[in-house]
Amino acid sequence: MVATIKDIAKRAGVSTATVSRVINDIGGYGTETRDRVLQAAKDLGYYKNETATSLVTNKTKTIGIIIPNVSTNFYGNIVNGIEDVAYEHGYSVILTHAGIEGNRLGDSLKLMANRRVDGVIIVSIYLGKKQQELITWLNLPTILLSTQAEGDTLPYIKVDDYQAIYQATQYMIDHHHPTIGLVGINDTDKIAGLPRLKGYLDCLKQHNRPIDRDYIVFGDFSFDAGVAAMQQFFKQKKIPSAIVCASDETAMGVKSVAYENGLTIPDDLSIIGYDDTSIAWMSSPPLTTIGQPLYEMGAKGCERVIKAIADNCEMVSEIVPFKLMVRKTVKTLNDKPC
Repeated sequence: MVATIKDIAKRAGVSTATVSRVINDIGGYGTETRDRVLQAAKDLGYYKNETATSLVTNKTKTIGIIIPNVSTNFYGNIVNGIEDVAYEHGYSVILTHAGIEGNRLGDSLKLMANRRVDGVIIVSIYLGKKQQELITWLNLPTILLSTQAEGDTLPYIKVDDYQAIYQATQYMIDHHHPTIGLVGINDTDKIAGLPRLKGYLDCLKQHNRPIDRDYIVFGDFSFDAGVAAMQQFFKQKKIPSAIVCASDETAMGVKSVAYENGLTIPDDLSIIGYDDTSIAWMSSPPLTTIGQPLYEMGAKGCERVIKAIADNCEMVSEIVPFKLMVRKTVKTLNDKPC
């Protein structure tokens, strides 16, 4: 026999209305009453029908996560942060992939609408005007992680990409590297690509370093982008002393081709990655990289969405700090360039 709210009320010595408030976490009862009701529900083996509850409250206690793809390690810590906070607040999550550069974002948002999620978190997908119209159509609390919308019309949490790459380039200059390359960034990406390119160029200019376009190879932040860049450097027989990479995976691609061609890291080539994913400290030698607080970004984003769902409040944007994680892939050269 399936236990009902009436059974719990009788066992706990309270009204059915009180049981309903406790089970649905509405409030209006004391701690002792709550504990007595929950214990009675447990003793009776009561199972809360979430589907039926959602039909009544119009809430599914579900948060949708949209990411471009799963081909990199970048998203793991962000999703972990989201999931931990969601489950702590009694929410479940749905994860969907919007494809490279978010080209299937419309399909992902339709899925979220069909699954009746209460809020949405979008990771690393640039939102132009057309994409923002889809978000408006969804009409749900939405926050962006590691990206922004055109015109800053949606709340976001991200690091300052310009300053991060500027500091990485500065670090190579401080270690007396005469030629510094930049590989793997997407020069059509207005959020992560172009600011990083500008940070790199501005740092070189402010130190009166010449800009050599042969040392800049664009890509898609991937391992393959690092491989392609190093192959190009070898083909043109012009290899920089140091390379700033668009991501940790791009750095791994650089390291792979360098190793195949007899170069030792950092004696023959210095490298800095970006993100501080697990492969950064697992690699040999461990990778010096720009650390983004990925888990914290996911956790903060989820907390703000849940609060917006509960209180119908406006979410605020935040630039979170990055940190240069110094490990063992950058060498200090003895001779300081003129």
